[in-house]
Amino acid sequence: MSYTINRTITDASFDEVDARTRAALADKGFGVLTEIDVKATMKKKLDVEMTPYRILGACNPTMAHKAIGMEPRVGAMLPCNVILRAVEGGVEVSAIDPVASMQAIDNAELKAVAGQVREMLKAVVAAV
Repeated sequence: MSYTINRTITDASFDEVDARTRAALADKGFGVLTEIDVKATMKKKLDVEMTPYRILGACNPTMAHKAIGMEPRVGAMLPCNVILRAVEGGVEVSAIDPVASMQAIDNAELKAVAGQVREMLKAVVAAV
């Protein structure tokens, strides 16, 4: 089982893919709570160069509220990260597969919510 939902965009710049990803997330009720510019962080902390790589910490408040209500410690596994990274020929968008990430929790109701979020994130990645 793959732990991410992936798509490579070949017809847009990194910043355009970023904007499209944020718009697709918003269309599905997700907000971006955190953002990590991994390229800039690695340059600052380790003085190493790398290709553009950004982590967006996305949250759908309705789904997060449901999950936390079922499993209060599930917040340790939130938000749903979406990464953007420059690859040969384009920009790869990868979203966490919540079903894969929640496998360690023995709660059937939570797994059902994770399945709903998975479908939402698949739609986000497809819409970018």
